[in-house]
Amino acid sequence: MTEQLGKLRMAALNIDGVLLNDTFSPVIHHFVTSRGGTYSADLERRIFSQPQAVAGKVLAETCGLSTAPMETIALYLQERERYLADHPVRILDGAVELLHRLRALGLRTVCYGGLDASHFERYLGHLSDLFDEPRYVCTNDIRPGLHEIAVDIAGLARDEVLFIDDVARVAEAARDLGVPFVGHPSDFEHGHQRQLMAEAGVRHLVGALDEIDERLVRTIDAEARAGTLWGRAGSALA
Repeated sequence: MTEQLGKLRMAALNIDGVLLNDTFSPVIHHFVTSRGGTYSADLERRIFSQPQAVAGKVLAETCGLSTAPMETIALYLQERERYLADHPVRILDGAVELLHRLRALGLRTVCYGGLDASHFERYLGHLSDLFDEPRYVCTNDIRPGLHEIAVDIAGLARDEVLFIDDVARVAEAARDLGVPFVGHPSDFEHGHQRQLMAEAGVRHLVGALDEIDERLVRTIDAEARAGTLWGRAGSALA
């Protein structure tokens, strides 16, 4: 019998970039650079894991467009659809096995992301039995949504939920809230998320999902019990 974890009760996994391949960074990069804008770490910080209205405003400003924020997002999504014709969405290697490992350790599992639930149903609906209610949380209106997922939706304390995400802005929120976190930054060649996560003090950075094994989860569980998730004790955990 698997020994029960001492603190962690749930794992929340970002959909795009963790369970599914990153089909956003390459499109954002092309959208910006093809219009004469500068793609940078600061731009990623201002766009990634932001509400669509915020990201659309930043994109328009960066590219010198006169379109409204959601009109800019519509243009971006059109470009993404064209990109997907040659680079389809797929489940990342090791994603299904990771879900099984987390559940075998006694953790509830949920998925979250900025698109509506139809995105989850389209690509992960056939795996819905590997997720607990509500299975998928759209975070567009609550980004990054860590407190809301852990406390308001799951009814847990923030340090009882392990978040696995590919965006440094989410890591920064996890650090500030004292939330368990594993970073799985995109391997996109022009991306800056690994660097930004390191700067944010992320302790557990992985390049492949099979690195999130039982040993790592138990290490994070021990850190959560000790209050040393981010190398220090004493975060305010409401």
